[in-house]
Amino acid sequence: YYPSTEHFCKPGQTKKDLIDCVNLDGWSMDFICARQSGQTGHEITGYNSRRGVGPIETYKGWGLDLGHREVMHTQSIHFDKGVELNGFGWVPNIWEAQMVYEFGMDFICDAMKMWVTDTLKRWPDTKWVSFGEFGEIWRKHYKTNDNYNYKFVERGCGLGDSYNNLEIKWFMNKAFRLALLRDWHHDTPTMVIDFTRYDLHVQEPTGARPDHPVKDWSLINRINQKGLRPQDKPVLLTELTAEEQALIYKHCPELKG
Repeated sequence: YYPSTEHFCKPGQTKKDLIDCVNLDGWSMDFICARQSGQTGHEITGYNSRRGVGPIETYKGWGLDLGHREVMHTQSIHFDKGVELNGFGWVPNIWEAQMVYEFGMDFICDAMKMWVTDTLKRWPDTKWVSFGEFGEIWRKHYKTNDNYNYKFVERGCGLGDSYNNLEIKWFMNKAFRLALLRDWHHDTPTMVIDFTRYDLHVQEPTGARPDHPVKDWSLINRINQKGLRPQDKPVLLTELTAEEQALIYKHCPELKG
């Protein structure tokens, strides 16, 4: 998306509000894992909100075999169902050069070989491009934020904190982001665990100095998936206000009824 002049994490709402810079995450996350706040480490027995395609949280944390399974699972969210829902799929990933020195060249090269080889085997039309190249491709298709309306569905892979009984659905557009979660093994009600409105005024952090940097640029308002505030308790979609429901149904009419 094109960021807003109000906040780097908010999509621009009008042409005057747009900054001509395509925002991308550095890594694609496993949506089930990303619900957590922070991490207890990289081990499979703990949880890590950054787990997904990143090599440190997967190959290094879980070893080549299990780590690779998690990477392929996370990519499948975007390259299988994601392509069906959105018309295209993209997976940002960064492999930092320092990992060769920290974890050893043989290990990192073996991991990268597994990742590249099996990605091309499963999705042979995958294109490997830089962040800048992808941004330029995206800009050709989207002149503003008005037309993108991303949708994703994931069921956890069953490894570590990617719980296979959970199903999460994400909806993302210029007006809001919305996450719905349910236990599909026990057919529990679908709950809203994240609803972040982008149509509201926001302000970036202030007061940063070299000796006092501001690291938290999170944009949080209505309900946040991390569950750190009392108001972050999951609710039914029908428990949102009439105004909030109308906004959601305007962009995602399939959720009504």
